[in-house]
Amino acid sequence: MPHSSRRASGEVHHPARRPSRAARRTLALALAAAAAIGAAAPAAPGARGIGDRLFPTLGNPGYDVTSYDVSLDYPGRNDRPLTAVTEITARVTTELERVNLDFARGTVGSVTVDGLPARHAQHGEDLVVTPAYHLVPGQPVRIVVRHTSDPRGTGDGGWIRTTDGLAMANQADAAHRVFPCNDHPSDKAFFTFHITAPRKLTVVANGLPAGRGDHGPRRTWTYRTAHPMATELAQVSIGTSAVLVRRGPHGMPVRDVVPAADRKALAPWLARTPAQIAWMERKVGRYPFPLYGVLIADARTGFELETQTLSLFEKDLFTSGRLPAWYVESVMVHELSHQWFGDSVSPHRWSDLWLNEAHATWYEALYAQEKGGMKRASLETRMHRAYQLSDGWRADGGPPAAPKPPVPGKKISIFRPVVYDGSALVLYALRQRIGPVAFDRLERSWVARHRDGAARTADFVALASELSGQDQSGFLHAWLYGRKTPPMPGHPEWTSGRAK
Repeated sequence: MPHSSRRASGEVHHPARRPSRAARRTLALALAAAAAIGAAAPAAPGARGIGDRLFPTLGNPGYDVTSYDVSLDYPGRNDRPLTAVTEITARVTTELERVNLDFARGTVGSVTVDGLPARHAQHGEDLVVTPAYHLVPGQPVRIVVRHTSDPRGTGDGGWIRTTDGLAMANQADAAHRVFPCNDHPSDKAFFTFHITAPRKLTVVANGLPAGRGDHGPRRTWTYRTAHPMATELAQVSIGTSAVLVRRGPHGMPVRDVVPAADRKALAPWLARTPAQIAWMERKVGRYPFPLYGVLIADARTGFELETQTLSLFEKDLFTSGRLPAWYVESVMVHELSHQWFGDSVSPHRWSDLWLNEAHATWYEALYAQEKGGMKRASLETRMHRAYQLSDGWRADGGPPAAPKPPVPGKKISIFRPVVYDGSALVLYALRQRIGPVAFDRLERSWVARHRDGAARTADFVALASELSGQDQSGFLHAWLYGRKTPPMPGHPEWTSGRAK
């Protein structure tokens, strides 16, 4: 996850004026770059990627981002591009002649690297930046991209056009459809957002408010995260919204954002969030961020999304009247639980997605059992049904920790049943094997040990072995990577359909 000054022997000193430290550093880096250019053949530009099995061209090697500063200027209509400036601060990890950024669905006006103009070219969904000099390991670097951000595209995430403005849905790896970035959850960074919009609109983003200022008929809102965040979890809401603030556990602010016209109808649902946070804290420990809230958008998305500190929901979930209250609340808990599993602890690669969704589904099911009653929402009944379908899910989508690649052009197609109930079934099997006490200790230790980081499936297997006092690698390998579903501990009578 994210995250020298040298003096050149050839410097000439004016007797009355000593060169600044910045000037000496720039010259030293330029000389180092010149030496590097003579020592290595230039690599051909193009999309690179970090080798994620499911999204091979996303993410970029050679640097770790430490922070993003994203400025967006909303024109007042969601069918026009926003003007934007994205400032990326990073630390170089390998020598780079070029820097690749993930970016699509916008036009780049200019790029600077450490204040100097840099050449740039688009190669697929990569913005390839060629700085004035090579970048060397250990060097901090500041990249500023002036660009547009176009909300008019369809499919594969990014901006969502609501009835009154915009929101974001960047999973999986679609933040680069909004701003240039290293768009992979393994490279988490701190974020600052500056969003300018007409004063009649309300703007909310991830993290804590950090001021706002008026400029005639327009207002600039600033938000800043207190913890590192994966790019896919970024959220900005612009619209005629009401912001409702109440207190949660430990006096924590709970900030909900809803369409102003629906404030009264949605208030009873939102009032339940503090108790849901307290429920999750009893299960896995202290909430990992300084605030939480629900963003309810008047839009058709077909999903809900755990954007960090501000989970996105469709308004229809709460207003349609088609679903029982206990089920709606369990969906709220699903996204809330992602703040621990997926946001605070992010997947190292997208094949580790099951670690997010298994846990969110697990706590969703536990909450539904408590609120819906054993007869209507029994966890064991749900897991039994999942076991019956598991072989078919594995045949269709691959095993939980080795899912099949997405359907071309549909990145969210990796979110198949096998990563939800099919992966929660893995947790159920593990709990059956090691017992509830060891399992609860594992859950708490997992989120505490990997807080603000990115973790692998292998890390979970190792921790399960450590805390249970028994090697679980063979047992979990069969459950996580097998084509067929293994026998369920404690339930020899359970059977699963044959794989196709």
